[in-house]
Amino acid sequence: ATMDVLSEERWAHNDKLLMRNGPFAVPGFEPSAELRSFLMNECRVLVIGAGGLGCELLKDLALCGFRRIDVIDMDTIDVSNLNRQFLFRAKDVGRDKASVAAEFVNQRVPGCQVVPHYKRIESYDQSFYKQFTLVVCGLDSIAARRWINNMLLSLLQYDDEGNLLQHTMIPLIDGGTEGFKGNARVLFPGISACVECMLDLFPPQVNFPMCTIANTPRLPEHCIEYAKLVQWPKEKVDLALDGDDPEHIKWLFDKASERASQYGIVGVTYRLTQGVVKRIIPNVASTSAVIAAACANEAFKLASSCCAHLNNYVVFNDTDGVYTYSFEYERKPDCMACSRVPRVIECQPQQTLTMVIDKLMTDEQYQLRAPGLTTQIQGKNKTLYMQKPAGLEEATRPNLDKALQGTVRRDGSSEFVTLICVDG
Repeated sequence: ATMDVLSEERWAHNDKLLMRNGPFAVPGFEPSAELRSFLMNECRVLVIGAGGLGCELLKDLALCGFRRIDVIDMDTIDVSNLNRQFLFRAKDVGRDKASVAAEFVNQRVPGCQVVPHYKRIESYDQSFYKQFTLVVCGLDSIAARRWINNMLLSLLQYDDEGNLLQHTMIPLIDGGTEGFKGNARVLFPGISACVECMLDLFPPQVNFPMCTIANTPRLPEHCIEYAKLVQWPKEKVDLALDGDDPEHIKWLFDKASERASQYGIVGVTYRLTQGVVKRIIPNVASTSAVIAAACANEAFKLASSCCAHLNNYVVFNDTDGVYTYSFEYERKPDCMACSRVPRVIECQPQQTLTMVIDKLMTDEQYQLRAPGLTTQIQGKNKTLYMQKPAGLEEATRPNLDKALQGTVRRDGSSEFVTLICVDG
């Protein structure tokens, strides 16, 4: 018989932590049955990603007693997902991951209310994200992590003296895996180190400025990206690019080879084309299980205060034996996202805007995806270059080849020019 959702026996494992004190409890922790009620009925958790890590997270959070869970994912189920994303079956191929995952968990864990969102995280504004008590990420993209980090930072409010209003802060729990390696971290926006503070832990993004791809390609990867981002949408208007379709890869390879020959670039191969298009991150199911368990454990601790939370980063590696290590990653005083402190970038007057944008995208200090630049002239803002919307990009494109000394002005007594950078 199905056990009652709120029965003593069903959640006895939680009660051992929530209804009695212990040596690991946070100072001031008061055991209470109300903690279980909060966990199950009031605490609202957003899970971002329903892939290899996301499936594990949903399962773990539901079995920890969290019932109000939302999951957001823009992807659909492919047959290649079935070997590790255990919430999906062969009959689900082609459906969106968020809906199928929600249906499975809701059916398997009575009383759980997982709400699916088959959308990009960028599709929602602040009003959506401020509903949640916790945000837990199971992403495979640095860019997506940076976006949600900036969103949570944008929700912060301060009093007249500049002190953070604690109730506006939503903790972010982030997990990541690559093969037999993984990590988990607990971030408090505006208080502890944020995603941007830790950016140098990750390799630079394999992204190339659109201005370079379109105007001055130098690498075989530039030619492949041009075929993917420019030529495919123009010539294959009604056909979505499928990185697993050999015909699609062959088409991109041919187009990239043609462009490479025009610019005297060598090195475009079929295999490289596959690598650039798919950008596959290897996933091992056991690693995802370990990291998801760590993240769910931290969510439970934050929601209940029954134990001190991770401070603030743990790494896991079972490539050769099992190795774990936790440490505190310090907040950067000049972080571009959470410090509000201007950064100084050394540039030469003869450098063009293209060179500046290249630096912002490729330098491991910044790793911006699609930077736009504005400046101030006599107290008024002037847009130098923006990649979106298309009309503004076209209007500002001529500035890309101009030198800084001919594009921006500065006070003769100052050695600095103020460039306001936004990442699209």
